[in-house]
Amino acid sequence: MKKGPRITATRLWLVITKSYRVLSLVAERSIANTGLCLTDFAALEALLHKGPLTITQIQEKVLLASGSMTAAVDRLEKLGLIVRKASPSDRRARVVELTAKGKGLAKSCFERHAKDLEALMSELSETEMEQIYESLKKLGLLAAEKLEEQGTRLRSSKARAAE
Repeated sequence: MKKGPRITATRLWLVITKSYRVLSLVAERSIANTGLCLTDFAALEALLHKGPLTITQIQEKVLLASGSMTAAVDRLEKLGLIVRKASPSDRRARVVELTAKGKGLAKSCFERHAKDLEALMSELSETEMEQIYESLKKLGLLAAEKLEEQGTRLRSSKARAAE
């Protein structure tokens, strides 16, 4: 790779953003090739790897709007891939669980999707993958910390303004 000018924060941001966009498209195409839509795949994958969850818990795991998640759960239930059961710890809550059919489908779709991603990532060396992983994780944690600090300051300012 040719050495160019110094990598500025804005240039790095642009590369991260463009990479994210195209990687997302590759992942979405991989998921579409399983025959599922992104929302349904995300819900099935969360249930496969986390076990029974409430709709709210699934929603938090896959970062979807409440209406989208409810629609996905309704679709998956009609297909016989999941069932809703009463929560043993909260009478008001319903827990969503994979059926045997749903578990089989979720497992095969996830394996196919994982193979697609592995094929793409195989172009990177183990060292490159570790460096990217550690760097992006560090950057994400720093950004989250920054947001939290700003949120705290914003709340403090609002609290002072309300006094």
